Amino acid sequence: MQPGVVVTGIGIVSAIGIGTEETLTSLLNKRSGIAPVRWLETIHSGIPVAEVSHSTDELAEIAGTSGQPGIFTRNTLLAMIAAGQSVEMSEPSGSGLDQAGLVMATTVGGMDYNEKHYRSLLAGKETAGGTSVLDSSDTTEKLAARFGILRNVTTISTACSSSANAIMLASRLIRNGKLTRVLAGGSDALTIFTLNGFRGLELLSPTGCRPFDAHRDGLTLGEGAAVLMLESDRTADMSKALCRISGYANVNEAFHQTSASPDGAGAFMAMSECLESAGLEPWEIGYINAHGTGTEMNDRAEALAIERLFGRKIPPVSSTKAFTGHTLGAAGAIEAVISVLAIREQKVWPSIHINEVMPEISFLPPNDTLSVPVGHVMSNSFGFGGNNTSLIFSEI
Repeated sequence: MQPGVVVTGIGIVSAIGIGTEETLTSLLNKRSGIAPVRWLETIHSGIPVAEVSHSTDELAEIAGTSGQPGIFTRNTLLAMIAAGQSVEMSEPSGSGLDQAGLVMATTVGGMDYNEKHYRSLLAGKETAGGTSVLDSSDTTEKLAARFGILRNVTTISTACSSSANAIMLASRLIRNGKLTRVLAGGSDALTIFTLNGFRGLELLSPTGCRPFDAHRDGLTLGEGAAVLMLESDRTADMSKALCRISGYANVNEAFHQTSASPDGAGAFMAMSECLESAGLEPWEIGYINAHGTGTEMNDRAEALAIERLFGRKIPPVSSTKAFTGHTLGAAGAIEAVISVLAIREQKVWPSIHINEVMPEISFLPPNDTLSVPVGHVMSNSFGFGGNNTSLIFSEI
């Protein structure tokens, strides 16, 4: 029999807080992190975003990199802070990680630094030496060096499903006996490139995202990082285990470069194969943390897939992107941590900013936190190109 996978540590940084306690406070008080631009240097300051409430210099102080040699991008700093929380929770001494693995995800890499570096380069103020941190693996390599991780070190970039796929790959490495501990997650800093890109696609909400609302008008970009410590249940200190990763699935429907299939075929495949991998029936899921971006097409497609799979026994469904914004490559990991917190606290988090539920769907996302038994949580992360991933977290 294959070993099982348990979560023994979680770390999170987003627009609603640094660490699990700040995150919980924001969720319980329905406090969204969506606000006007504060740190990003953009001419589109009227577009709401979900930024981490600290400058890059402040993040460097928190991460403990101030004064150290080398370039630490905002993306890397976010990841270092979240990873540090996860390592401390799972093993305060931080020892033993030389035999662990590391699987991280991102979509923009060090672009946050390179956008500023490029302007300086054009002005003749810098040489081209800083371009090395643009690589998506830069953050991963710096985390490996920080924590002394010497085994499998991997970076994944599959659009908005990136860090969900990082968690899935880490789980597979453990279940197949390749490793017994893997640090897995993702990070993405807000950049001019992503803001301009999604603006060019006409996908940004001018007021803030409202997933599953009848009058939703687009997504809100966010930034952040989340990292989970995954361990084999054969070698882990089970007194520290927060939950199990019982199921996962990745599919690619290849319908369109940026749009989901209108009937939700890709989402349906990901969720149904995830249930099968966990050996669960649909009615056993206690909560679905939906991908729920707030765009017209994606919310409808995901809702149709949920209705097709769960029929008349749909569990509570909510999207926490109205809190954190869409953090792209970090979204799967951030929502994984939020799903773990749902199990730990036995809560279903609300879908805020809904004034009128989409008329096409039969379920009602909760407006307030629900205190209900939560044994299994399904977390969805659906990316561009139809790269769709679902994860299931289960109580011990």
